[in-house]
Amino acid sequence: MDIINLKQIISDQKQFSFPQKNIVYRDSFAIDKTLLSNSLINIVTGVRRSGKSVFLQYLRQQLPQNDNFLNFEDDRLAVFTVEDFQTLFLAFLELYGEQPYFFFDEIQNIPSWESFIRRLHDYRKKIFITGSNANMLSRELGAKLTGRYLAYEIYPCSFYEFLQFKNVAVDLKDFGTKNIASMRQLFQEYCHFGGLPEYYSIQTQDYLHTLYENIIYRDIISRYNITNESIIKKLVYYLASNIAKDTNFSALAKLLSVGSSSTIAEYCHYLENSYLCFFINRFNYSLKKQYGYHKKVYFIDIALARSVGFRTSEDYGRMLENIVFLELKHRYKEIYFHREKYECDFIIKENSKISNAFQVSVSLTAHETYERERLGIEEAITLFQLDEGTIITENEERVHEIIINGRTKKIRIVPIWKWLLEK
Repeated sequence: MDIINLKQIISDQKQFSFPQKNIVYRDSFAIDKTLLSNSLINIVTGVRRSGKSVFLQYLRQQLPQNDNFLNFEDDRLAVFTVEDFQTLFLAFLELYGEQPYFFFDEIQNIPSWESFIRRLHDYRKKIFITGSNANMLSRELGAKLTGRYLAYEIYPCSFYEFLQFKNVAVDLKDFGTKNIASMRQLFQEYCHFGGLPEYYSIQTQDYLHTLYENIIYRDIISRYNITNESIIKKLVYYLASNIAKDTNFSALAKLLSVGSSSTIAEYCHYLENSYLCFFINRFNYSLKKQYGYHKKVYFIDIALARSVGFRTSEDYGRMLENIVFLELKHRYKEIYFHREKYECDFIIKENSKISNAFQVSVSLTAHETYERERLGIEEAITLFQLDEGTIITENEERVHEIIINGRTKKIRIVPIWKWLLEK
């Protein structure tokens, strides 16, 4: 690219300032000291419109020399190639002189970008990067940036962050009848709007549709050179319509008339890399058995899933389960489901050991429902030698004590809105 054109784009983008209105202050903002103080390349990834760019601008505000910024989503950079990075470097020098900090938004759009970033790091520059593809944290960085970067993932807003947007104070020690009723109503709003910060202000289906199209075409079809876009769209439609249900690649291949289950598995991998949806394994100490089992699918955002897929009134329980999954993604790294004689929706693995077990059910008032959920959580508690398990419901709260192998264990039943606010 011509250096004059690059300077124009840089100057135009400099007009972007950290917005002061309708901002959801995120938990991620609290890590700014960690990111600002280390000497590594700092990479923030997440689904489009999850708040990465706002976070990047927030980081820029914390530093005295913050001019070296470029957003690669700019359509004028469509012809930018790896050879143009040197021209970009010169453009920054001519515009602002030598500065220690560089900020790049959606840099994964440029093939082989990591070579330039490594060179900047070798020059002892401090670099902040955002991207909308999880793969940039593995294959693309493994060879050239191993040991040089710190990775952080941003997800859509949690219920707690949604309350920050609504300017609602949270005090778990003071929940009278009035406050409980208010929290239940706010949670229903969260169920409707999901966790995409910008959607809170825009609130139109066109916004969700445009976001979906951008993810499909820019982060998947274009990035992986997929020629049959209809298969990808049908796959996403099916997955969004069946969140929290078992997924089998062979059955999906047959359903979508695709010759190979490996093709479907590859497409699902692309969807996961784009942060559009996630697949969790049935836990087994044998990885070979884990890979052979069915998986369960969850979507990055319930409002987006509702917009993309087919919904019925019976989906509410699965929507609650998806919300619990997303909160678990905020809190933990390894999430599985358990299924032997009975099933437990989520088990958490930490330090090579299962540490928590969670069930999700709209209500436990029906005896058969309570028995099903109780047996599933008890089996997980027994098998993994846990002291307690949690059943997350819409509104119910109590604690049951059970005796397993002569030891007292607890089953905690808690309303989802309350569980989501526990830190």
